[in-house]
Amino acid sequence: MKQELNSDNSLLGRAGIPKQLAWGYLGILIFMMGDGVEQGWLSPYLIGRGMTIQQSASLFTVYGITIAISSWFSGVLAEGFGPKKTMLMGLLLYIIGTAGFVGYGLPDLNFGVMLVTYAVRGFGYPLFAYSFLVWITYRSPGKKLGSAVGWFWFVFTGGLNVFGAYYSSWAIEHLGYLDTLWSSIFWVLVGAFFALVLNKDKFETSAGKNRSSKAEELAKGLIIMKEEPKVLLGGIVRIINTTAQFAFPVFLPTYMAAHGFTTTEWLQIWGTIFTANIAFNLIFGFVGDGLGWRNTVMWFGGIGCAVTTLLFYYSPVMFGGSFWMVMFCGILWGALLAGYVPLSALVPSLVKKDKGAAMAVLNLGAGLAVFVGPAIVGIFIGSLGNTGVVWILAGLYVLSAILTRFITLPNNAKTAHAADPLVAVSAT
Repeated sequence: MKQELNSDNSLLGRAGIPKQLAWGYLGILIFMMGDGVEQGWLSPYLIGRGMTIQQSASLFTVYGITIAISSWFSGVLAEGFGPKKTMLMGLLLYIIGTAGFVGYGLPDLNFGVMLVTYAVRGFGYPLFAYSFLVWITYRSPGKKLGSAVGWFWFVFTGGLNVFGAYYSSWAIEHLGYLDTLWSSIFWVLVGAFFALVLNKDKFETSAGKNRSSKAEELAKGLIIMKEEPKVLLGGIVRIINTTAQFAFPVFLPTYMAAHGFTTTEWLQIWGTIFTANIAFNLIFGFVGDGLGWRNTVMWFGGIGCAVTTLLFYYSPVMFGGSFWMVMFCGILWGALLAGYVPLSALVPSLVKKDKGAAMAVLNLGAGLAVFVGPAIVGIFIGSLGNTGVVWILAGLYVLSAILTRFITLPNNAKTAHAADPLVAVSAT
């Protein structure tokens, strides 16, 4: 199935956004803001009410498992059933999970109910957001794909980690913790309105209405890793990409509190980190199209994040608890985290067809990061402490750089556009 637009001279098209999906980008931003209202404070809130850090890590780990499952299926479900139906399914699961978690689990800290309902909630955003990412890969010209996915991660991260953090820092004070979580349902509904109602673009499903064909679509997510091992490597790199992002909120708020930072200050730091990140999501989208997707991921993403992860962690000690220096070091980490953006262009370009299956592997990696990050904290923080966990995260970033070295396009091209001999000739 080939649905990309080969020419788009509109302002949005020149910026790298498929103009027919513009409302969808806005919808993702608002939806992810709703999803991210608890990102920076739920763990210390639960610990403050009497839960252990291991229980908090377990909650986020179970949440991550369902996110991983949902992420895995999002790509092939989007191809088999269409992005809009898959996104609607994610919206409904998010609302059901949130209502159960906030209404029945949190008030009395019923841990069993919290585990189940937070897990259901975890199915929501991958089906919604990552299905839209598949849509983008089919509707974007190859030469603009890096920029298009850069814009996706701009709105995804901007909603989840920036607007979500800043909104919650205001809402906690004015609405309280539980009502802040309830308000997330309103925001995801607004986001869904833009992405599903105002977005009029049509997507032709590859599997039609044949159930066996849709089952084959699901199987492709497994088969493609055997047929093209580089896709598997890309999935592993994608796990490492945001493992620290989901590990940090489990233990860094208490670590920062021990160095004199309040919850509000931590949320401001976390929000500012990802303000920088979303800006660099765009920058590295364009850098990847120019410098090369693999080079960008390997050097800026892998090596850059390894160094800045350690710098961010040690900054409260190195700079005597200076709020601005800690924020600056965090911004450096957040900026280089965006160095992985071209991975979403690199991996689908490894295959001629079944790009949805390749994206399913990347989406699984993104989901597994939500599981692996808290799991690393839960397993190692008791024996190795905060410092040991951070060195593990830094080591994983180095590993991702090594693995990326082997993810090569045909003829060692820098981008899919450059790999096309006809395009290369016409461009000279």
